[in-house]
Amino acid sequence: MSASPEAPLRVLFCIGVNQNFFDLPTGRSKIVWDGFTSMLRQLYELPGVTVLGTIDDDQHMVGPSDSWPWTCYVLADVADQPTVAAACDLFRTVQVGEHGLWRYMKIEARAGRPLPEPEATR
Repeated sequence: MSASPEAPLRVLFCIGVNQNFFDLPTGRSKIVWDGFTSMLRQLYELPGVTVLGTIDDDQHMVGPSDSWPWTCYVLADVADQPTVAAACDLFRTVQVGEHGLWRYMKIEARAGRPLPEPEATR
């Protein structure tokens, strides 16, 4: 069963925290949090993106996330691949002080199609 060309992509944005964040002096992490919440707001407002849910694993993971498991996740329906790229690009354009957000956090997008609903398989 294939998705129609007009169907949005189901995208899992996987977000990790880099070592640079943990190297910040005590009390300086709020500027990164402010940049991250700015990025999230822009992601939610990005045309062609419908956020379906989020997961934050910060209570069960301490330290940098170089790969899976990531620190947090955003599941979204996204209109097309250029919009997925624009969402990821927010990590380059959102500023944290004199640096881009990407200095402290990273993002990876996994894109595919939704599985069929269980009711639809009967």
